[in-house]
Amino acid sequence: MNQTNQTWVTEIFLLGLSDDPQTQRLLFVLFLVVYLGTILGNLLITSLILLDSQLHTPMYFFLCNLSLSDLCFSTTTIPQTLIHILSSKKSISFTGCAAQVLLFLFLESTQCTLLGVMSCDCYLAICDPMHYSLIMTWNVCDLFAIGCWSSGLVASAVDSTFVLSLPYQGDNKIAHFFCEAPALLVLASADTHRTEMVIFFVGVVIIVTPLLLILISYMFIIVSVVRMKTVSGRLKAFSTCGSHLIVVILFYGSAITNYMTPKSSQELGKMISVLYSVINSMLNPLIYSLRNKDVKKAFRNAANRIPFFRICSSHLSLNMTLSHSSNLSL
Repeated sequence: MNQTNQTWVTEIFLLGLSDDPQTQRLLFVLFLVVYLGTILGNLLITSLILLDSQLHTPMYFFLCNLSLSDLCFSTTTIPQTLIHILSSKKSISFTGCAAQVLLFLFLESTQCTLLGVMSCDCYLAICDPMHYSLIMTWNVCDLFAIGCWSSGLVASAVDSTFVLSLPYQGDNKIAHFFCEAPALLVLASADTHRTEMVIFFVGVVIIVTPLLLILISYMFIIVSVVRMKTVSGRLKAFSTCGSHLIVVILFYGSAITNYMTPKSSQELGKMISVLYSVINSMLNPLIYSLRNKDVKKAFRNAANRIPFFRICSSHLSLNMTLSHSSNLSL
């Protein structure tokens, strides 16, 4: 059939992760739990950083930006996925699909550059601590943050312009659970080679460049840590940057696989998308809070200010004291 006689796509049908009703119910519960954990975890990290003056440092300033991007990142995809799992008509308007592509690329690109900036912060804190406060001023931090969000917006605008300017006529079914650029390109009614090359080169700039910066930073960090004479100094250095390195491996590994490698199977692409669009946003606050003494201390301080937690803590201490006294009397 000639393309000129085909109807322009106004609605996209998302086939999701599975068409089995039992599997869909399980997926709904899992996605809901993950989303609630993501919201609560990132809101907690953000609130602690804003409320505790001891966390008003460049490191936690960038972590606050990362948590904010995680909140928006997960909200871009998971609520719509939950609705589609429950509904019989799993469709989204083409305009809504385009908005999801734009926002997803924007937040994903922003996270890439944020992780790169955070590696520079780790490098300065460990390799050049004497000049850290002189270099990482609040003006510099603000400029870095603005640059991260702006670069994400530019990268998203470029990729989205090329993806959404293609003609979409005829087929309107995506074997995915949300609108993502690689999945949407499959529906295009024209040659997508130029668009795929643009996405690749933008990926080189927005993904590979920060990744190289991270790798170089950690090469110097490892050398500095090895040269440290005290074990406590090495442990402190690893605790400072260990959490960031775990997040980097999870995020960049999945992003590069999905955007900068030859097209893989649709099932593999969906699994990779679940990892970096759903799971990572929940894991980030857990990784940073469980491995970070400052965050755990700030949480205890905040909990002690809340009457309910203070009463529970006092009640627990009283029970332990009474139990100890009764054991002595026996």
